[in-house]
Amino acid sequence: MRPKNITPILIVLTLIFIAVGDRFLPKPLSTASFQTRTSVNNFLVGLFPTRRPRNPNERTEKALEQQEQEAGQGKNP
Repeated sequence: MRPKNITPILIVLTLIFIAVGDRFLPKPLSTASFQTRTSVNNFLVGLFPTRRPRNPNERTEKALEQQEQEAGQGKNP
């Protein structure tokens, strides 16, 4: 077979191995399939940064705290 014909077959077999290999392969290969899938998953998740939403009220809260501090300092001379 020519490499042109083998490449799609190898890609499909690799995807099957990663996706469901741990369900039907014997023990050493099923463990390798599971670990490979976990590694690929962690790699893909690691590509995207975790989203930490900003507090929309943060600026207002800081302004209120500052105003309270200023008001507290003015009352106790």
